[in-house]
Amino acid sequence: MGHGHPHDHHHHDHPADLPAVLDTEIPDDELSPDEVSRRGFLRSAGLLSAGAAATAAGAFGLPAAAAATAGRSWSGSSQRGGLHWLAGDHHIHTQYSPDAVYRVIDHVRHANAYGLDWMVITDHGSVQHAKIGVEKVNPDIVSARAKIKDTLVFQGFEWNIPAAEHGTVFVHPGRNEVSVLKEFENSFDGTVKNAGPSTPANEALAISGVNFLASAVKKRHVQDALFLANHPARKGIDSPHEIRGWRDAQPRIAVGFEGAPGHQAAGIAKPLGPGSGRGGYDNSPSADSFAGYPLESYRTWGGFDWLTATVGGFWDSMLSEGKPWWITANSDSHWIYNDSTDRGPGSNFETNGYYNDPVYSGKVGSTNTDFWPGYYSKTHVGSTEFSYAAVMAGLRAGRVWVDHGGLISGLDVRVRAGGNWVTLGDTLVARKGSQVQLEVTIDLANGPNWAQFVPKLARVDVVRGAITGPVSDRDTLSAPHTAVAKSFQIGKSTGQATFTYDLGRLDQGFYLRLRGTDGNRTAPGYHGATVDPAGPAMDVVGAADPWNDLWFYTNPIWVVPSR
Repeated sequence: MGHGHPHDHHHHDHPADLPAVLDTEIPDDELSPDEVSRRGFLRSAGLLSAGAAATAAGAFGLPAAAAATAGRSWSGSSQRGGLHWLAGDHHIHTQYSPDAVYRVIDHVRHANAYGLDWMVITDHGSVQHAKIGVEKVNPDIVSARAKIKDTLVFQGFEWNIPAAEHGTVFVHPGRNEVSVLKEFENSFDGTVKNAGPSTPANEALAISGVNFLASAVKKRHVQDALFLANHPARKGIDSPHEIRGWRDAQPRIAVGFEGAPGHQAAGIAKPLGPGSGRGGYDNSPSADSFAGYPLESYRTWGGFDWLTATVGGFWDSMLSEGKPWWITANSDSHWIYNDSTDRGPGSNFETNGYYNDPVYSGKVGSTNTDFWPGYYSKTHVGSTEFSYAAVMAGLRAGRVWVDHGGLISGLDVRVRAGGNWVTLGDTLVARKGSQVQLEVTIDLANGPNWAQFVPKLARVDVVRGAITGPVSDRDTLSAPHTAVAKSFQIGKSTGQATFTYDLGRLDQGFYLRLRGTDGNRTAPGYHGATVDPAGPAMDVVGAADPWNDLWFYTNPIWVVPSR
C-alpha cells in the first residue's frame, strides 16, 4: 500500500505535496531505503527531528514549481520556469491610518498603473483602528477589488508586535476576513494591549498572536493567513530570539521580514528631498533595543535592512539552520514624495477612525518620504495562477525575489543535479557526490523606470553558506560559513544575461542566494572583504539617493545529499 506522497523533490509539472522523507507523520518503516537514508541525514544535521514536524515541514517541505495557468497576462508578471512572477507590495497605508492620507482606491489605481499584481492594505493597529477602522476600511477594499480586477487587493493591518516592532498581518479574502482581523487586533496588538516594552510576558503575547492566526486557518475561519515582520532593524527592538520564536511557533504563518523597508525617498538630500535616513533608518538604541545590535544596524545598506544586507549576518544564520525565512521589499506608503495632496478639511480621526478624502494642497511635498506602491520597490512572487491563494502559497514557499528601481525585468534561477532542478525557496535533494550546477537567466531592464532612466545591472553575486543546523544561542547574529562565492560581471545592457556556475560535487548540505547591483555604491561588507568584497555601502543619513543605488536580492535555494 502506498501512502500517497511523492518520493522525490524536484521540478514537477503539477503541484507537489510534502515529500514523504520530510513528512514526520510518516514512519520510517513506510519509506524506501533511500528515503530512510535521506531522513537520517537531515536528522543528523539537526534539520529534522521527531518532535519538530511543523518546523521540518516549513524548512524543507516546500513544493516545487508548478505549471503556469495559461491564457492570461497580468500587469506586472513575467513567466519563468512554469510560474507567473507576480509583483506586489504587502505594506501600504491609507486614510484609515493616523499618519497617512490616501484612499484605498488611490493606492490600488497607482499600484495597478505601476505594474503590481497584488497588494495588501495595512493600516496601523491602534485602539481606534481596532474599534472601528478595521471594519470601515473593508467596504473600500471590496469596492476597489471590483473596480480594478487585475490587481489582487488583500486586507490586513500593521500589527504593533508586543515587545517588538511592526509587522504585516493579512488573510485570504472571505466572509470572516474582518472578524478575524478585528479579534486578532483587539487581543494581540501591542498598542491596544499596552504591551510594547520588551518583557517576557509581552514576547509570549506575540507568540500567542501568531498561534491565533494558525488556529483561525485550522478552524477554517479564514482560508489562509500570513505574518511578515516590517523594518526589523529600524529601532533594534526585534531581537534575534524573538524573530526565531515567531518563526518556530508557526512556520506556516510567520514566514519572513522586509529585506528592504519602505520610505526609500527619505534619504534624498535637501532641498530636493527630506534629507533624513533612507527607509526611515535614522535611529539610535533605546532601553528596549537588543544590546547585541551594533550601531551600524540602525542604518540601511544599499536601501536594505542590515539583518538582510550583511553577508554572514542574521538572515544567513537563519538559512544556515535550514530555516526558511523569506525577504520582501515594500513601499510602506503614507505620503508620496513630491505629491500635492493634503487631508480633507474637517477631518476628525479620533471620532471617525479615518481622515476625510484628500484634497489638492497647492504645495509640493518635497519632505514626504514615500513612493507609490510599485513605483520603486517590488516583491516578485512565483505563483501558479492569478489568485489570492496562489500569491499566499508563493510567499509561504519563498518563491520570491525583490528589486529596487526596475534594476532587472525578470529572473529565472535554477539549481540542477542530473535531470532534476529546483528554484527559489525550494530544496534539491540529490545523491552524495552528484555534480550540482547553478543556472541563471536575467531579463535586463527593458525600458526606463519611473525615474525615467534605464538602469544597468553591473554585477551579480552568488552567496553560499553551509547548513550547520540549529544554533545553541537563539540570539545568534552570524553565519561564519557563509560568504560571496562567485561574482559575475554583466557586460551588456539589453536583452538577457545568462550564466552557469559549477557548484561542485555534493558532499554536505549548503544553500545559496543571489544579489545584484548597479555598481554605483559598493564597499566591503560588515564582516570584511574576505566574506563580502563589494557589498552595499552603509547609507548616509541626509544623502542617500535611492535611484543611484539599486539592488536585487533573491530568496535562497538549499541543496542536501540523500546519503
